[in-house]
Amino acid sequence: MIESDCYSFDTKLLHNRHKFDPTNGAVSVPIQHATTFHQSDIDHFGKYDYSRSLNPTREALEDVIAELEDGLKGFAFSSGMAAISTAFLLLSQGDHVVITEDVYGGTYRMVTQVLNRLGISHTFVDMTDLKEVEKAIQPNTKVLYVETPSNPLLKVTDINAISNLAKQHGAYTFVDNTFLTPALQKPLNLGADIVLHSATKFLSGHSDVVAGLAVVKDEELANRLGSLQNSFGAVLGVQDCWLVLRGIKTLAVRLQQSSSAASKIAAYLNLHPLVKEVHYPGLESHPHFALQKEQAKSAGAVLSFEFENEDVLRSFVKNVAIPVFAVSLGAVETILSYPAKMSHAAMPEEERLARGISNSLLRLSVGLENPDDLIQDFASALNKISSVQLQGGK
Repeated sequence: MIESDCYSFDTKLLHNRHKFDPTNGAVSVPIQHATTFHQSDIDHFGKYDYSRSLNPTREALEDVIAELEDGLKGFAFSSGMAAISTAFLLLSQGDHVVITEDVYGGTYRMVTQVLNRLGISHTFVDMTDLKEVEKAIQPNTKVLYVETPSNPLLKVTDINAISNLAKQHGAYTFVDNTFLTPALQKPLNLGADIVLHSATKFLSGHSDVVAGLAVVKDEELANRLGSLQNSFGAVLGVQDCWLVLRGIKTLAVRLQQSSSAASKIAAYLNLHPLVKEVHYPGLESHPHFALQKEQAKSAGAVLSFEFENEDVLRSFVKNVAIPVFAVSLGAVETILSYPAKMSHAAMPEEERLARGISNSLLRLSVGLENPDDLIQDFASALNKISSVQLQGGK
C-alpha cells in the first residue's frame, strides 16, 4: 500500500488516514455525539474523556487539515474568529503585534477592541513593504500577522521574507490562509508558525457551516495552542466538523473552476471603462503578480473592483442578477460583497478610507457558475449604467 505522503494534494483530499472507518469500513467519518467517555481505570484514562478536550470526529478534521497544510497538529474552532482569537491568546500583557493594514474587519475589531484592553499593543502596516514592516517591529513584538492575499484589496505579502524577519526578532508569524487554502498556498512551508482559516469559506465551500481551523508545525507551540483551545473552549461541534470534512473532499476541483473563472472575469472587468481598478494578483498589471506566482499555485477565486463613485456601484448591485449579494465568500455560488458595510463595517470610515477600502469598492468571490454567464450578467448591468449616463448627458 502506498503511503499517503506519496500522493498528490488532490488525492490526499480523499485518501488520507480517515479514508474509511477502521472498525466497519464506512467511507464517511462517523459523527460521534458523545460528550463524555467511560474510563475503565481510576489511574489511567483513555484517549478521550470529555469532548471539549478531544472528540473523534473533530480529531479527524484536525488530522486532515494538518496533513493538507504539511503541519504537525491541527485545531478546529467554532469560527474563523475563534481560531484567530485563540491564537492571539498566545500573547501576554505588554506584547506587541505587527499586522496587515487592510486586514479582515473582524480581525481589526479583535486587535483594536479586545487585545488593547488586555494590554497588547499593535501597529498596522503595509506588509508588502518589508522596510515598513521592519520599522514597525519593536523590542516587545511577538507576532507578525499576515493576510495574503489581503482582504479586500488582494495585496500579496512575501510570506518567506516576513517569516525570516520575524525569526530574527524572536516573533511568531501568523498567516490567514482563508483565500487560498492549502490547495493553492502552504504558509508553513514558507516559514510561518501558525496558519489560520475561516473554514466557513472555501474549505467547507457550501455556505452551510461556520468553522475555524489552525495548524502549527512545532510541537511546543502545538501544546500551547492545544491548552488554550481546551481552556477557551470554542471548539467546533461534531456535525459542523463532518460538514467541513465533506466540503474538503471537493476543494481542489472547486478551486480550480472558481479560480479559472475569477481570472477570466478579472480580465473582463479590467478592460471595462466603468471600472476604475481591479484588484486581482492573477492580472499581470497587479504589482505583486510575480510574487503571487512564486509562492502560490494561482491567484485564487476572490477579486475586488472599484467604480468611479458609489452611485455607479449602487446601480450595478441593483441590476446584476446571478451573484448572491451577501457577506462571506468561498462558496459554490458567486458572492458579491460590499466591504464598506459588510466585511469591514467594524473599521471606522476614516481608517477604512485611509487603507483604500472606498465606498465604491466591491469584493467578488467567484463560485461554480459558467464564467461566461457571469460576464454576460455583469455586462448587462454595466450597459444599463452606461445607458443612464448617456441619457443624462443629453
